[in-house]
Amino acid sequence: MLALFPESAALDGADLTLGGLSSESLAEEHGTPLVVLCEETLRANARALREAVGDGRVFFGTKALPSVALLRLLREEGIGADVASAGELAFAEAAGHGGETLVVHGNNKSTGFLRKAASIGAPVVLDASDEAELAAAAGVEQVLVRVTLGVDADTHEAIRTGHHGSKFGLPPDQARAAVADALDRGLDVLGVHVHVGSQLEDFDAQAETIVRLAAFVAGCRDELGWTARVADLGGGFGIRHHPDDHVPDAAELARGAASTARLAFVEAGLPKPEVWLEPGRCLVGRAGVTLYRVGTVKRLPERTWVAIDGGMSDNPRPQLYRARYTALSATRADEQPGETVSVAGMHCESGDVLIDDVALPTPRRGDLLAVPATGAYTLAMASNYNGVARPAAVLVRDGSARVIRRRETIDDLLRTELG
Repeated sequence: MLALFPESAALDGADLTLGGLSSESLAEEHGTPLVVLCEETLRANARALREAVGDGRVFFGTKALPSVALLRLLREEGIGADVASAGELAFAEAAGHGGETLVVHGNNKSTGFLRKAASIGAPVVLDASDEAELAAAAGVEQVLVRVTLGVDADTHEAIRTGHHGSKFGLPPDQARAAVADALDRGLDVLGVHVHVGSQLEDFDAQAETIVRLAAFVAGCRDELGWTARVADLGGGFGIRHHPDDHVPDAAELARGAASTARLAFVEAGLPKPEVWLEPGRCLVGRAGVTLYRVGTVKRLPERTWVAIDGGMSDNPRPQLYRARYTALSATRADEQPGETVSVAGMHCESGDVLIDDVALPTPRRGDLLAVPATGAYTLAMASNYNGVARPAAVLVRDGSARVIRRRETIDDLLRTELG
């Protein structure tokens, strides 16, 4: 179980500690639900991925967890930011990013967003046939072209992006035309971008995509006289959310992606590209733990429901992707499991179930549950469903905790209401 938790997680008798602090003390001081992020794990993950890519670049997929403090920490470790909206760009700017430490995405970029990217000198990934014209008019100077090469990744359909008919990128013929259009407009076309999907559990789909990408670039060289200097391979490396998950180490996948791209380009008669990666989940996922307080325990003939003070408003992934999680009784960790239960959220939805089945010490009101591997796509996708305020987040290290996102209040929810 502890292998799913951050590197600083430990058991002190019955108590789970994170960053040298007891979970109960964190919950008492900051309330629940509470997202706890381990600085040690974040920095270790960043360094492993930077090393894996060699002389390439790594950009954090900001959508996984937009946080100024987190982006600043990752920037200290040499990690840039991949942003896909004006809001994400604002987070990155506030963290000190600009120009070459950014890459700008989006399948429907506004003129204002493109102008902002141009004003700070950030490269833009063209995602549609008319975006070269829009980017040039906005003053963008450097671009990449996103190409969709028809490889189906073995992941949930909602997070699969490299298949034919995807809303992202352009099929090869249209992508080649986009390269030509960008060149004609005087844009510096740095290279190409691909992404096959998220929560990838093996390298097969990405390897096939990289080989096809090299062939695409070779075709552009022959037809347009243009050669990509950058191969942006996206991200999507998976992590373990549940003890039954079998996922390779992200740094190994990153190293394999970088070396495969360099070899594929050379074998296609092309110079080695500068490899860019855009990992999100694998940088922050395991670093995060969400603490919940147990309320109602409802024992029915069919199952036992353990209700927590959060749910789909702070983690909608079980509903969106059938994501599986597990939980640890954070203050009774030395007790043997006494019951297999289902962990339900507090929302007015029958589908608001965080964990279908988990063995816990016989649950009771007031217990503290720790759900690991929640650093990615939880706070980022959190909502105010049922008028619930979003959780706080703290960064822990060496016995200290720093609030990096305060808990929302009811006043915050009412602030945008008029009349």
